[in-house]
Amino acid sequence: MRRFSLIVAILMLFFVVQGCVQNRESSTQHNQQQQDTVQEQEGAQNVKDDTQNQDENHDQNEQNHQDTDGDLDQDSDQDGQANNPENIVYVSADRLNVRKEPDANAEKIGQLMQGSSIEILDEKIREEDGTKWLYISYGAGDQALEGWISSGYTVADRTELLSPDLKALDFSPQNKVTEYPENPRVKVKGVYLTIYSASGSRLDSLIEMAKRTNINTFVIDVKDDNGHMLFYTKAAEKYAPKANELTPIKDIEAFMKKLKDNNIYTIARIVTFKDPIYTEQYPERAILDKRTGKAHVQKDGLRWASPHDRQLWEYDVAVAKEAARVGFNEIQFDYVRFPDSGGGKLDQYLDYRNTNGESKPETIQNFLKYAYEELSKEKVYIGADIYGLVASVTDDMGLGQYWEAISNVVDYVCPMMYPSHYANHTYQLPIPDAYPYETIYHSARDAVMRNKNIPTPAIIRPWIQDFTATWVKGHIKYGEEEVRAQIKALEDNGIDEFMLWNPGNRYTEEAVK
Repeated sequence: MRRFSLIVAILMLFFVVQGCVQNRESSTQHNQQQQDTVQEQEGAQNVKDDTQNQDENHDQNEQNHQDTDGDLDQDSDQDGQANNPENIVYVSADRLNVRKEPDANAEKIGQLMQGSSIEILDEKIREEDGTKWLYISYGAGDQALEGWISSGYTVADRTELLSPDLKALDFSPQNKVTEYPENPRVKVKGVYLTIYSASGSRLDSLIEMAKRTNINTFVIDVKDDNGHMLFYTKAAEKYAPKANELTPIKDIEAFMKKLKDNNIYTIARIVTFKDPIYTEQYPERAILDKRTGKAHVQKDGLRWASPHDRQLWEYDVAVAKEAARVGFNEIQFDYVRFPDSGGGKLDQYLDYRNTNGESKPETIQNFLKYAYEELSKEKVYIGADIYGLVASVTDDMGLGQYWEAISNVVDYVCPMMYPSHYANHTYQLPIPDAYPYETIYHSARDAVMRNKNIPTPAIIRPWIQDFTATWVKGHIKYGEEEVRAQIKALEDNGIDEFMLWNPGNRYTEEAVK
Protein backbone atom coordinates (compact mmCIF):
# COMPACT_ATOMS: atom_id res chain seq x y z
CA MET A 1 0.00 0.00 0.00
CA ARG A 2 2.86 2.39 0.82
CA ARG A 3 4.48 1.59 -2.53
CA PHE A 4 1.20 2.34 -4.36
CA SER A 5 0.81 5.70 -2.54
CA LEU A 6 4.39 6.61 -3.37
CA ILE A 7 3.80 5.92 -7.09
CA VAL A 8 0.62 8.06 -7.05
CA ALA A 9 2.49 10.93 -5.36
CA ILE A 10 5.29 10.80 -7.94
CA LEU A 11 2.77 10.87 -10.82
CA MET A 12 0.94 13.84 -9.30
CA LEU A 13 4.21 15.73 -8.88
CA PHE A 14 5.08 15.09 -12.52
CA PHE A 15 1.79 16.55 -13.80
CA VAL A 16 2.06 19.61 -11.55
CA VAL A 17 5.57 20.36 -12.81
CA GLN A 18 4.47 19.81 -16.41
CA GLY A 19 1.54 22.20 -15.91
CA CYS A 20 3.83 24.89 -14.49
CA VAL A 21 6.08 24.61 -17.52
CA GLN A 22 3.10 24.98 -19.85
CA ASN A 23 1.82 27.97 -17.90
CA ARG A 24 5.24 29.57 -18.01
CA GLU A 25 5.42 29.04 -21.77
CA SER A 26 1.92 30.49 -22.19
CA SER A 27 2.85 33.49 -20.03
CA THR A 28 6.03 34.05 -22.01
CA GLN A 29 4.05 33.95 -25.26
CA HIS A 30 1.48 36.43 -23.90
CA ASN A 31 4.25 38.80 -22.78
CA GLN A 32 5.79 38.62 -26.23
CA GLN A 33 2.43 39.55 -27.76
CA GLN A 34 2.21 42.51 -25.39
CA GLN A 35 5.66 43.65 -26.50
CA ASP A 36 4.49 43.48 -30.11
CA THR A 37 1.53 45.70 -29.26
CA VAL A 38 1.94 49.43 -29.53
CA GLN A 39 -0.17 51.67 -27.33
CA GLU A 40 -1.42 54.84 -28.98
CA GLN A 41 -3.45 57.60 -27.41
CA GLU A 42 -6.23 58.83 -29.69
CA GLY A 43 -7.74 62.16 -28.63
CA ALA A 44 -11.47 62.55 -28.72
CA GLN A 45 -13.56 65.62 -29.25
CA ASN A 46 -13.85 68.47 -26.87
CA VAL A 47 -17.19 68.62 -28.57
CA LYS A 48 -19.30 71.75 -28.83
CA ASP A 49 -22.94 71.69 -29.80
CA ASP A 50 -24.13 73.17 -33.07
CA THR A 51 -25.77 76.11 -31.33
CA GLN A 52 -25.40 79.86 -31.67
CA ASN A 53 -23.33 79.79 -28.48
CA GLN A 54 -20.07 78.62 -30.00
CA ASP A 55 -18.21 79.36 -26.76
CA GLU A 56 -19.96 76.57 -24.89
CA ASN A 57 -17.41 74.23 -23.32
CA HIS A 58 -17.66 70.49 -23.05
CA ASP A 59 -15.68 67.92 -21.16
CA GLN A 60 -13.06 66.04 -23.14
CA ASN A 61 -13.91 62.42 -23.75
CA GLU A 62 -10.50 60.83 -24.22
CA GLN A 63 -10.31 57.45 -25.89
CA ASN A 64 -7.40 55.05 -25.40
CA HIS A 65 -6.94 52.78 -28.37
CA GLN A 66 -4.74 49.75 -28.60
CA ASP A 67 -2.84 49.78 -31.86
CA THR A 68 -2.42 46.09 -32.67
CA ASP A 69 -0.73 43.92 -35.25
CA GLY A 70 -2.31 40.88 -33.70
CA ASP A 71 0.45 38.28 -33.39
CA LEU A 72 -1.85 35.73 -31.78
CA ASP A 73 -1.17 32.05 -32.19
CA GLN A 74 -3.27 30.16 -34.70
CA ASP A 75 -5.37 28.40 -32.07
CA SER A 76 -7.08 31.66 -31.09
CA ASP A 77 -8.04 32.55 -34.65
CA GLN A 78 -11.70 33.02 -35.45
CA ASP A 79 -11.87 32.24 -39.14
CA GLY A 80 -14.42 34.54 -40.71
CA GLN A 81 -14.23 32.75 -44.05
CA ALA A 82 -15.33 29.43 -42.62
CA ASN A 83 -18.61 30.83 -41.26
CA ASN A 84 -19.24 33.73 -43.62
CA PRO A 85 -19.91 32.88 -47.28
CA GLU A 86 -19.55 36.55 -48.23
CA ASN A 87 -16.00 36.64 -46.81
CA ILE A 88 -16.85 39.58 -44.57
CA VAL A 89 -15.30 39.82 -41.10
CA TYR A 90 -15.09 42.53 -38.46
CA VAL A 91 -12.13 43.96 -36.57
CA SER A 92 -12.13 42.98 -32.89
CA ALA A 93 -9.04 44.93 -31.77
CA ASP A 94 -9.39 48.53 -30.59
CA ARG A 95 -7.21 49.62 -33.51
CA LEU A 96 -5.78 47.13 -35.99
CA ASN A 97 -2.81 47.94 -38.21
CA VAL A 98 -2.98 47.17 -41.91
CA ARG A 99 0.38 46.06 -43.29
CA LYS A 100 1.86 46.08 -46.78
CA GLU A 101 3.02 42.48 -46.32
CA PRO A 102 1.82 39.62 -44.03
CA ASP A 103 4.39 40.44 -41.38
CA ALA A 104 4.14 42.39 -38.12
CA ASN A 105 7.32 44.24 -39.07
CA ALA A 106 6.12 45.22 -42.54
CA GLU A 107 5.26 48.79 -43.46
CA LYS A 108 2.02 50.02 -41.89
CA ILE A 109 -0.25 51.40 -44.60
CA GLY A 110 -3.42 51.96 -42.61
CA GLN A 111 -5.39 51.34 -39.46
CA LEU A 112 -8.88 50.02 -38.79
CA MET A 113 -11.10 50.72 -35.80
CA GLN A 114 -12.96 48.07 -33.87
CA GLY A 115 -16.09 46.84 -35.63
CA SER A 116 -14.89 47.79 -39.13
CA SER A 117 -16.33 45.61 -41.87
CA ILE A 118 -13.67 44.16 -44.16
CA GLU A 119 -13.72 41.88 -47.18
CA ILE A 120 -11.28 38.96 -47.29
CA LEU A 121 -9.58 38.63 -50.67
CA ASP A 122 -6.97 36.03 -49.75
CA GLU A 123 -5.21 34.46 -46.76
CA LYS A 124 -1.76 33.19 -45.88
CA ILE A 125 -0.25 31.12 -43.08
CA ARG A 126 3.20 32.30 -41.99
CA GLU A 127 5.52 29.29 -41.83
CA GLU A 128 7.74 30.99 -39.24
CA ASP A 129 5.10 31.14 -36.48
CA GLY A 130 1.94 29.59 -37.91
CA THR A 131 -0.11 32.81 -37.72
CA LYS A 132 -2.82 33.41 -40.30
CA TRP A 133 -2.87 36.70 -42.19
CA LEU A 134 -5.75 38.00 -44.29
CA TYR A 135 -5.43 40.04 -47.44
CA ILE A 136 -8.33 42.43 -47.20
CA SER A 137 -10.10 45.31 -48.92
CA TYR A 138 -11.44 48.22 -46.91
CA GLY A 139 -12.77 51.69 -47.58
CA ALA A 140 -15.02 52.76 -50.41
CA GLY A 141 -14.85 54.28 -53.89
CA ASP A 142 -11.59 55.90 -54.88
CA GLN A 143 -10.37 55.50 -51.30
CA ALA A 144 -10.68 51.71 -51.26
CA LEU A 145 -7.39 50.15 -50.15
CA GLU A 146 -5.96 46.66 -49.82
CA GLY A 147 -3.51 45.23 -47.32
CA TRP A 148 -2.75 42.51 -44.78
CA ILE A 149 -4.08 42.05 -41.24
CA SER A 150 -3.69 39.31 -38.65
CA SER A 151 -6.80 37.10 -38.59
CA GLY A 152 -6.53 36.70 -34.82
CA TYR A 153 -8.22 40.05 -34.31
CA THR A 154 -11.32 39.47 -36.40
CA VAL A 155 -14.75 37.97 -35.78
CA ALA A 156 -17.42 36.78 -38.19
CA ASP A 157 -20.32 38.13 -36.12
CA ARG A 158 -20.15 41.82 -35.27
CA THR A 159 -22.57 41.49 -32.37
CA GLU A 160 -19.84 39.64 -30.46
CA LEU A 161 -18.13 43.01 -30.07
CA LEU A 162 -21.12 44.85 -28.65
CA SER A 163 -21.92 45.59 -25.02
CA PRO A 164 -25.29 44.32 -23.74
CA ASP A 165 -27.01 47.71 -24.19
CA LEU A 166 -25.83 47.91 -27.81
CA LYS A 167 -26.85 44.32 -28.58
CA ALA A 168 -30.44 45.30 -27.75
CA LEU A 169 -30.52 47.81 -30.64
CA ASP A 170 -32.26 47.22 -33.95
CA PHE A 171 -29.75 46.54 -36.73
CA SER A 172 -32.25 44.75 -38.98
CA PRO A 173 -33.15 46.06 -42.46
CA GLN A 174 -35.61 48.95 -42.22
CA ASN A 175 -38.46 49.75 -44.57
CA LYS A 176 -37.14 53.06 -45.91
CA VAL A 177 -38.48 55.03 -48.82
CA THR A 178 -36.28 55.36 -51.89
CA GLU A 179 -37.86 58.64 -52.96
CA TYR A 180 -41.21 60.40 -52.73
CA PRO A 181 -42.26 61.28 -56.31
CA GLU A 182 -43.88 64.52 -55.13
CA ASN A 183 -40.81 65.33 -53.00
CA PRO A 184 -37.73 64.30 -54.99
CA ARG A 185 -34.41 64.02 -53.22
CA VAL A 186 -31.83 66.76 -53.66
CA LYS A 187 -28.03 66.65 -53.41
CA VAL A 188 -27.93 69.15 -50.60
CA LYS A 189 -25.49 72.04 -50.47
CA GLY A 190 -26.99 73.85 -47.54
CA VAL A 191 -26.67 76.66 -45.01
CA TYR A 192 -28.23 77.16 -41.59
CA LEU A 193 -30.73 79.95 -40.79
CA THR A 194 -31.89 81.02 -37.33
CA ILE A 195 -35.49 82.09 -36.85
CA TYR A 196 -34.22 85.69 -36.92
CA SER A 197 -32.42 85.35 -40.27
CA ALA A 198 -35.41 83.52 -41.72
CA SER A 199 -37.83 86.25 -40.68
CA GLY A 200 -35.76 89.36 -41.40
CA SER A 201 -34.08 91.13 -44.30
CA ARG A 202 -31.25 88.62 -44.11
CA LEU A 203 -33.50 86.08 -45.86
CA ASP A 204 -33.47 88.01 -49.14
CA SER A 205 -29.68 88.33 -49.12
CA LEU A 206 -29.32 84.58 -48.47
CA ILE A 207 -31.67 83.81 -51.35
CA GLU A 208 -29.56 86.03 -53.62
CA MET A 209 -26.43 84.27 -52.36
CA ALA A 210 -27.99 80.93 -53.30
CA LYS A 211 -28.56 82.22 -56.83
CA ARG A 212 -24.89 83.17 -57.15
CA THR A 213 -23.52 79.92 -55.70
CA ASN A 214 -24.15 76.18 -55.55
CA ILE A 215 -26.19 76.56 -52.36
CA ASN A 216 -29.62 75.00 -52.89
CA THR A 217 -30.87 74.30 -49.35
CA PHE A 218 -31.81 76.24 -46.21
CA VAL A 219 -31.85 74.46 -42.86
CA ILE A 220 -34.23 76.64 -40.86
CA ASP A 221 -35.01 76.65 -37.15
CA VAL A 222 -38.64 75.62 -36.72
CA LYS A 223 -38.19 74.80 -33.03
CA ASP A 224 -34.99 76.43 -31.84
CA ASP A 225 -32.57 75.93 -28.93
CA ASN A 226 -34.77 77.98 -26.60
CA GLY A 227 -37.92 76.10 -27.56
CA HIS A 228 -39.39 78.93 -29.68
CA MET A 229 -41.47 78.24 -32.79
CA LEU A 230 -40.75 79.78 -36.20
CA PHE A 231 -44.50 79.99 -36.88
CA TYR A 232 -47.62 79.33 -34.85
CA THR A 233 -48.17 75.60 -34.32
CA LYS A 234 -51.10 73.74 -32.82
CA ALA A 235 -48.57 71.38 -31.26
CA ALA A 236 -47.04 74.15 -29.17
CA GLU A 237 -50.49 75.41 -28.21
CA LYS A 238 -51.29 71.94 -26.88
CA TYR A 239 -48.01 71.04 -25.17
CA ALA A 240 -46.16 74.30 -24.41
CA PRO A 241 -48.16 77.45 -25.28
CA LYS A 242 -45.31 79.78 -24.36
CA ALA A 243 -43.38 78.40 -27.37
CA ASN A 244 -45.82 80.26 -29.62
CA GLU A 245 -45.15 83.68 -28.11
CA LEU A 246 -42.37 84.66 -30.54
CA THR A 247 -43.36 83.08 -33.89
CA PRO A 248 -41.71 85.70 -36.15
CA ILE A 249 -43.20 84.23 -39.34
CA LYS A 250 -46.87 85.27 -39.34
CA ASP A 251 -47.70 84.04 -42.86
CA ILE A 252 -46.01 80.67 -43.21
CA GLU A 253 -47.67 79.92 -46.56
CA ALA A 254 -46.21 83.07 -48.15
CA PHE A 255 -42.84 82.33 -46.55
CA MET A 256 -42.70 78.82 -48.00
CA LYS A 257 -43.91 79.98 -51.41
CA LYS A 258 -41.08 82.51 -51.55
CA LEU A 259 -38.52 79.78 -50.90
CA LYS A 260 -40.08 77.38 -53.38
CA ASP A 261 -40.28 80.07 -56.05
CA ASN A 262 -36.52 80.47 -55.64
CA ASN A 263 -35.87 76.71 -55.87
CA ILE A 264 -34.77 76.38 -52.26
CA TYR A 265 -34.98 72.89 -50.75
CA THR A 266 -36.19 73.36 -47.18
CA ILE A 267 -35.17 71.44 -44.06
CA ALA A 268 -36.93 72.05 -40.75
CA ARG A 269 -34.46 71.94 -37.85
CA ILE A 270 -36.16 70.78 -34.67
CA VAL A 271 -34.23 70.93 -31.41
CA THR A 272 -35.49 67.77 -29.81
CA PHE A 273 -34.63 67.16 -26.16
CA LYS A 274 -33.09 70.44 -25.01
CA ASP A 275 -36.19 72.50 -24.32
CA PRO A 276 -36.32 75.26 -21.67
CA ILE A 277 -39.93 76.17 -22.44
CA TYR A 278 -41.26 72.62 -22.24
CA THR A 279 -39.42 71.95 -18.98
CA GLU A 280 -40.81 75.17 -17.52
CA GLN A 281 -44.29 73.89 -18.35
CA TYR A 282 -43.49 70.42 -17.02
CA PRO A 283 -40.71 70.65 -14.41
CA GLU A 284 -41.39 67.07 -13.39
CA ARG A 285 -40.27 65.97 -16.88
CA ALA A 286 -36.90 67.72 -16.78
CA ILE A 287 -33.69 65.80 -16.11
CA LEU A 288 -33.07 66.21 -12.38
CA ASP A 289 -29.70 66.97 -10.82
CA LYS A 290 -29.86 64.92 -7.61
CA ARG A 291 -27.14 67.06 -6.03
CA THR A 292 -29.23 70.23 -6.17
CA GLY A 293 -32.75 68.89 -6.49
CA LYS A 294 -33.19 71.19 -9.50
CA ALA A 295 -33.44 70.69 -13.25
CA HIS A 296 -30.14 69.83 -14.89
CA VAL A 297 -28.62 72.52 -17.09
CA GLN A 298 -25.57 72.45 -19.33
CA LYS A 299 -23.02 75.25 -19.48
CA ASP A 300 -25.29 77.28 -21.77
CA GLY A 301 -27.77 77.49 -18.87
CA LEU A 302 -30.59 75.77 -20.78
CA ARG A 303 -32.71 73.01 -19.30
CA TRP A 304 -33.03 69.53 -20.75
CA ALA A 305 -36.12 67.36 -20.75
CA SER A 306 -35.73 63.61 -20.48
CA PRO A 307 -35.31 61.88 -23.84
CA HIS A 308 -37.30 59.02 -22.26
CA ASP A 309 -40.39 61.28 -22.09
CA ARG A 310 -42.97 59.93 -24.58
CA GLN A 311 -45.05 63.09 -24.31
CA LEU A 312 -42.08 65.10 -25.54
CA TRP A 313 -41.72 62.63 -28.41
CA GLU A 314 -45.32 63.37 -29.37
CA TYR A 315 -44.74 67.13 -29.13
CA ASP A 316 -41.61 67.15 -31.31
CA VAL A 317 -43.17 64.89 -33.93
CA ALA A 318 -46.37 66.95 -33.94
CA VAL A 319 -44.29 70.08 -34.67
CA ALA A 320 -42.50 68.16 -37.44
CA LYS A 321 -45.83 67.13 -38.98
CA GLU A 322 -46.97 70.75 -39.14
CA ALA A 323 -43.68 71.73 -40.76
CA ALA A 324 -44.17 69.00 -43.35
CA ARG A 325 -47.72 70.09 -44.07
CA VAL A 326 -46.72 73.68 -44.79
CA GLY A 327 -44.15 72.47 -47.32
CA PHE A 328 -40.82 71.61 -45.69
CA ASN A 329 -39.12 68.84 -47.64
CA GLU A 330 -37.25 67.31 -44.76
CA ILE A 331 -37.17 67.19 -40.96
CA GLN A 332 -33.83 67.35 -39.17
CA PHE A 333 -33.76 66.46 -35.49
CA ASP A 334 -30.99 68.20 -33.56
CA TYR A 335 -30.04 67.57 -29.93
CA VAL A 336 -31.47 64.12 -30.50
CA ARG A 337 -29.38 62.81 -27.64
CA PHE A 338 -28.82 62.93 -23.91
CA PRO A 339 -26.94 65.92 -22.46
CA ASP A 340 -23.16 65.73 -22.29
CA SER A 341 -22.32 63.84 -19.10
CA GLY A 342 -18.57 63.56 -19.53
CA GLY A 343 -18.89 60.18 -21.20
CA GLY A 344 -21.33 59.02 -18.52
CA LYS A 345 -19.35 60.30 -15.53
CA LEU A 346 -22.26 62.47 -14.36
CA ASP A 347 -24.90 59.76 -14.72
CA GLN A 348 -24.74 58.89 -11.02
CA TYR A 349 -25.89 62.43 -10.20
CA LEU A 350 -28.64 62.72 -12.82
CA ASP A 351 -32.17 61.37 -12.74
CA TYR A 352 -33.18 60.82 -16.37
CA ARG A 353 -36.76 59.79 -15.41
CA ASN A 354 -36.12 56.42 -17.05
CA THR A 355 -39.34 54.63 -16.15
CA ASN A 356 -39.03 52.15 -19.03
CA GLY A 357 -35.60 50.82 -18.11
CA GLU A 358 -34.15 51.64 -21.54
CA SER A 359 -30.50 52.32 -22.30
CA LYS A 360 -29.58 55.70 -23.75
CA PRO A 361 -28.90 54.44 -27.30
CA GLU A 362 -32.08 52.36 -27.23
CA THR A 363 -34.16 55.41 -26.33
CA ILE A 364 -32.64 57.56 -29.06
CA GLN A 365 -33.12 54.87 -31.68
CA ASN A 366 -36.69 54.20 -30.55
CA PHE A 367 -37.54 57.89 -30.81
CA LEU A 368 -36.17 58.09 -34.35
CA LYS A 369 -38.05 54.93 -35.37
CA TYR A 370 -41.24 56.42 -33.97
CA ALA A 371 -40.61 59.71 -35.76
CA TYR A 372 -39.87 57.93 -39.04
CA GLU A 373 -43.05 55.88 -38.88
CA GLU A 374 -45.19 58.93 -38.14
CA LEU A 375 -43.54 61.34 -40.56
CA SER A 376 -43.28 59.01 -43.53
CA LYS A 377 -47.04 59.47 -43.79
CA GLU A 378 -46.32 63.13 -44.53
CA LYS A 379 -43.86 62.18 -47.29
CA VAL A 380 -40.88 64.00 -45.83
CA TYR A 381 -37.34 62.71 -45.29
CA ILE A 382 -35.86 62.35 -41.82
CA GLY A 383 -32.36 63.42 -40.73
CA ALA A 384 -30.53 63.32 -37.40
CA ASP A 385 -27.67 65.54 -36.24
CA ILE A 386 -24.99 63.72 -34.25
CA TYR A 387 -21.57 64.49 -32.81
CA GLY A 388 -18.83 64.22 -35.43
CA LEU A 389 -16.70 61.93 -33.28
CA VAL A 390 -19.48 59.32 -33.05
CA ALA A 391 -18.19 57.81 -36.30
CA SER A 392 -14.74 57.30 -34.79
CA VAL A 393 -15.54 55.74 -31.41
CA THR A 394 -16.96 52.34 -30.57
CA ASP A 395 -19.58 53.41 -28.03
CA ASP A 396 -22.35 56.00 -27.76
CA MET A 397 -20.13 58.57 -25.98
CA GLY A 398 -22.62 58.55 -23.11
CA LEU A 399 -24.99 60.52 -25.36
CA GLY A 400 -27.12 57.70 -26.72
CA GLN A 401 -25.70 58.30 -30.20
CA TYR A 402 -24.38 55.02 -31.62
CA TRP A 403 -23.59 55.37 -35.30
CA GLU A 404 -25.14 52.19 -36.66
CA ALA A 405 -28.26 52.51 -34.51
CA ILE A 406 -29.03 55.98 -35.85
CA SER A 407 -27.90 55.63 -39.46
CA ASN A 408 -29.93 52.46 -39.84
CA VAL A 409 -33.27 54.14 -39.07
CA VAL A 410 -33.16 57.59 -40.74
CA ASP A 411 -32.77 58.88 -44.28
CA TYR A 412 -29.85 61.23 -43.56
CA VAL A 413 -27.23 61.06 -40.82
CA CYS A 414 -25.62 64.44 -40.22
CA PRO A 415 -22.39 64.32 -38.21
CA MET A 416 -21.17 67.73 -37.03
CA MET A 417 -17.60 67.53 -38.32
CA TYR A 418 -16.37 70.95 -37.28
CA PRO A 419 -12.55 70.69 -37.00
CA SER A 420 -12.60 73.13 -34.07
CA HIS A 421 -14.65 70.67 -32.05
CA TYR A 422 -12.05 67.90 -31.99
CA ALA A 423 -9.57 67.73 -29.12
CA ASN A 424 -5.88 68.17 -29.83
CA HIS A 425 -4.23 65.04 -31.26
CA THR A 426 -7.47 63.54 -32.52
CA TYR A 427 -6.51 61.59 -35.64
CA GLN A 428 -2.92 62.32 -34.55
CA LEU A 429 -3.38 65.97 -35.58
CA PRO A 430 -1.82 68.42 -33.09
CA ILE A 431 -4.62 70.98 -33.48
CA PRO A 432 -7.44 69.62 -35.68
CA ASP A 433 -8.83 73.11 -36.26
CA ALA A 434 -5.62 73.94 -38.13
CA TYR A 435 -6.06 70.91 -40.40
CA PRO A 436 -9.49 71.23 -42.01
CA TYR A 437 -8.86 68.75 -44.83
CA GLU A 438 -7.20 66.08 -42.71
CA THR A 439 -9.74 66.28 -39.88
CA ILE A 440 -12.74 65.99 -42.17
CA TYR A 441 -11.05 63.31 -44.25
CA HIS A 442 -10.44 60.99 -41.28
CA SER A 443 -13.87 61.60 -39.76
CA ALA A 444 -15.64 61.06 -43.09
CA ARG A 445 -13.62 57.94 -43.78
CA ASP A 446 -14.69 56.43 -40.47
CA ALA A 447 -18.30 57.37 -41.20
CA VAL A 448 -18.25 55.62 -44.56
CA MET A 449 -16.73 52.53 -42.95
CA ARG A 450 -19.38 52.48 -40.22
CA ASN A 451 -22.19 52.64 -42.75
CA LYS A 452 -20.94 49.37 -44.25
CA ASN A 453 -21.90 47.58 -41.02
CA ILE A 454 -25.65 47.95 -41.48
CA PRO A 455 -28.17 46.83 -44.12
CA THR A 456 -30.07 50.11 -44.57
CA PRO A 457 -27.62 52.94 -43.89
CA ALA A 458 -28.59 56.59 -44.17
CA ILE A 459 -27.01 58.97 -46.65
CA ILE A 460 -24.13 60.78 -44.96
CA ARG A 461 -24.59 64.53 -45.08
CA PRO A 462 -22.19 66.30 -42.67
CA TRP A 463 -22.20 69.74 -41.14
CA ILE A 464 -18.89 71.50 -41.78
CA GLN A 465 -17.27 74.63 -40.40
CA ASP A 466 -17.65 78.09 -41.90
CA PHE A 467 -16.56 80.13 -38.88
CA THR A 468 -13.32 80.95 -37.10
CA ALA A 469 -13.01 79.27 -33.70
CA THR A 470 -11.29 82.04 -31.78
CA TRP A 471 -11.62 80.10 -28.51
CA VAL A 472 -9.30 77.34 -29.77
CA LYS A 473 -5.65 77.89 -28.91
CA GLY A 474 -3.71 77.63 -32.16
CA HIS A 475 -6.81 78.11 -34.30
CA ILE A 476 -6.66 79.36 -37.87
CA LYS A 477 -8.91 81.81 -39.69
CA TYR A 478 -11.52 80.07 -41.81
CA GLY A 479 -12.29 81.37 -45.26
CA GLU A 480 -12.55 80.13 -48.83
CA GLU A 481 -9.52 77.83 -48.71
CA GLU A 482 -10.54 76.14 -45.45
CA VAL A 483 -14.15 75.58 -46.48
CA ARG A 484 -13.10 74.21 -49.85
CA ALA A 485 -10.63 71.88 -48.14
CA GLN A 486 -13.43 70.39 -46.04
CA ILE A 487 -15.67 69.90 -49.06
CA LYS A 488 -12.82 68.19 -50.93
CA ALA A 489 -12.20 65.86 -47.98
CA LEU A 490 -15.83 64.79 -48.15
CA GLU A 491 -15.70 64.32 -51.90
CA ASP A 492 -12.53 62.26 -51.58
CA ASN A 493 -14.56 59.87 -49.45
CA GLY A 494 -17.47 59.74 -51.87
CA ILE A 495 -19.70 62.14 -49.91
CA ASP A 496 -21.34 64.70 -52.19
CA GLU A 497 -23.61 66.58 -49.77
CA PHE A 498 -22.83 69.05 -46.99
CA MET A 499 -24.24 71.84 -44.85
CA LEU A 500 -22.33 74.93 -43.73
CA TRP A 501 -22.62 76.08 -40.13
CA ASN A 502 -22.07 79.67 -39.10
CA PRO A 503 -23.88 80.88 -35.96
CA GLY A 504 -24.30 84.37 -37.45
CA ASN A 505 -25.51 82.95 -40.78
CA ARG A 506 -22.76 84.74 -42.75
CA TYR A 507 -21.21 82.37 -45.24
CA THR A 508 -18.14 82.28 -47.48
CA GLU A 509 -19.65 82.58 -50.95
CA GLU A 510 -16.37 82.06 -52.80
CA ALA A 511 -16.06 78.56 -51.34
CA VAL A 512 -19.36 77.34 -52.79
CA LYS A 513 -19.33 78.77 -56.29
